[in-house]
Amino acid sequence: MTTYGSFPGTRPRRLRTTPVMRRMVAETRLHPADLILPAFVREGVREPVPISAMPGVFQHTRDTLKKAAAEAVEAGVSGIMLFGVPEEDKKDAAGTAGTDPDGILQVALRDVRAEVGDELLVMSDLCLDEFTDHGHCGVLDDRGRVDNDATLERYAEMAQVQADAGAHVVGPSGMMDGQIGVVRDALDQIGREDVAILAYAVKYASAFFGPFREAVGSSLKGDRSTYQQDYANVRESMRELALDLEEGADMVMVKPAGPYLDILAKVADTVDVPVAAYQISGEYAMIEAAAEKGWIDRDRAILEALTGIKRAGARNILTYWATEAARTLR
Repeated sequence: MTTYGSFPGTRPRRLRTTPVMRRMVAETRLHPADLILPAFVREGVREPVPISAMPGVFQHTRDTLKKAAAEAVEAGVSGIMLFGVPEEDKKDAAGTAGTDPDGILQVALRDVRAEVGDELLVMSDLCLDEFTDHGHCGVLDDRGRVDNDATLERYAEMAQVQADAGAHVVGPSGMMDGQIGVVRDALDQIGREDVAILAYAVKYASAFFGPFREAVGSSLKGDRSTYQQDYANVRESMRELALDLEEGADMVMVKPAGPYLDILAKVADTVDVPVAAYQISGEYAMIEAAAEKGWIDRDRAILEALTGIKRAGARNILTYWATEAARTLR
């Protein structure tokens, strides 16, 4: 005898039966256009320099950077965020190599624009930490503290030289109070209203930045807790987000991404501008290290981590896997 109405009557597993079914009902979709590639270019090297804490990532030469940009275009990536690494003897207390029109970052911006034109958004990190001999994101006062307002003057000059070098987007990342307003004014004063600002609106003083210090050859002594945000706080971050938008940010960023998905979701629910998240060096290094030991499936972990960031609300993701992931998605 046939029995009808057997328990359970509702079976959500019906929507997971095959890969095609799962793909059809997926609520979150990664796309190559979501991705932005952070890239480092080092002055005075003839071959790419491997970054030991970030397997597969290099400090590029000018030529290999152009190749990486072209590969990103081919993969469908939307942007490339450039970080310059000057020769050690060019670092000084004011980070003057960062505002030298012939400094490595500005040269690299011109190189990449010449290589890819407008096929890739060319973005530039707007910060002094790579260029100062003390490794902080601004100039120091006579007591060794980061001088907020003196640093803003340097950021204004930096924004102008980066725009002149070809940046489509500048990314002020130093977490100085008022930096977005000053950068916007500086760009507008030279007739560069077309250059967009990606504000590092929420950037925490995080231990996950560790491998990045090697990537940019940081000279940092001490830490950045007096200007980067406290990872215990939410209201503080939302306040700074509101200030950046008021000052003219075109897009906003949460950094790091993975440990702060709650913050990312809150930001995405709050603002009406594009939201980016930066999957930083420590996040990258953990997955690569665990995969190297055979503890996790590397390729699946990469896509799962990126999908989690997108699901939390990021429209765009800065990730060192940008080109590789874009190729996989295509």
